[in-house]
Amino acid sequence: MDAQYNQTGPAPWITTPVEAHLLRGALDVERTVHGVLPHRLPARAREQFRDANLAAIEAQPSGVRLAFRTGATAVELDALPTKAGYEGFPARPDGVYELLVDGRPAGRGSVAGGNLRIVDMAAGTEVLRPGRPGTVRFTGLPAGMKDVEIWLPHSEVTELIALRTDAPVEALPDRGRRVWLHHGSSISHGSFAAAPTGTWPALAAALGEVELVNLGFGGNAVLDPFTARAIRDTPADLISLKIGINLVNHDVMRLRAFVPAVHGFLDTVREGHPTTPLLVVSPVLCPIHEDTPGPTGPDFEGGELLWKAMGDPADRAAGRLTLGVIREELARITAQRAAEDPNLYHLDGRALYGEADFAELPLPDRLHPDPAGHRRIGERFAELVFGGSGPFAVTRG
Repeated sequence: MDAQYNQTGPAPWITTPVEAHLLRGALDVERTVHGVLPHRLPARAREQFRDANLAAIEAQPSGVRLAFRTGATAVELDALPTKAGYEGFPARPDGVYELLVDGRPAGRGSVAGGNLRIVDMAAGTEVLRPGRPGTVRFTGLPAGMKDVEIWLPHSEVTELIALRTDAPVEALPDRGRRVWLHHGSSISHGSFAAAPTGTWPALAAALGEVELVNLGFGGNAVLDPFTARAIRDTPADLISLKIGINLVNHDVMRLRAFVPAVHGFLDTVREGHPTTPLLVVSPVLCPIHEDTPGPTGPDFEGGELLWKAMGDPADRAAGRLTLGVIREELARITAQRAAEDPNLYHLDGRALYGEADFAELPLPDRLHPDPAGHRRIGERFAELVFGGSGPFAVTRG
């Protein structure tokens, strides 16, 4: 560790290399010219697709956090963010870094600048504009040894360059919490959440007192075999799979392919986790796709980015998927398999966000909940799944 003078006080800065043992929620850590880049898919999986969108999405560190013990009262983190934006629309706010001390919120900050990835949806192209690294600082931490977590921005690719503190850092010990691995779509990833601990999986994990591994991939929960293998090979005490909306968004398969694909995904997960509690969650309510197939397309009316269903309801007869069809099939598949798999469970996503919730907390862009919606879903999940006699309740295991 290297020491420098701390500009905020007499104590020297201690620079600690960012290594895998200081990161939680990442499946892989790639070394870059700047530092390290956390990934939520392993290298082998990343070799098996050529989609630039998924490459960016899996590197957005939703649920990933630096975790360590220290007596420091000041912390700095140098990072190079890669921010995303859409051509013709206002820039998004800078991503949020959240500081937790002994599990309690203790500060927020952002890194200005960085790279900018501009997507032109009309042309189907994207451009990367290079930028410079920046620093997020947290001061005034309480004295004495404490558990510190820095949750990384859930929607910004984040290369970590240097961690500086005014006291030594050590890896956070195992506190004995169960590890919950969740896979889902952009809602699970955290679209429209205000901060990384405000995504619904992060909220549910805090309420359920579990360690989160969030494999929510915006636009990319499409039953990819490499994702199933990543889940299979990742240690976890609890697993949930939220399946459906992205299959409709992209119109990627018909009912004929969907049913065996779900079985194959579950078979692969069970190869590595034969008795782990496994919960299959169907889609939350999304009125535009309840009875209308995809694909989903942009709707630019009114100068804001909204989404609309572009399929024809009559095509359900030909096997095109709607959320209603997917819910029906997931309930049937899990009931069939549960006859021989007593640790397999099913949850209708409308129990997390249904018609009454939509009336109170409508989807701002017709697809994603706002921050209050994320809180509603997270609290409901914690109540139904971690609480009482839920499938992940401690009393069950």
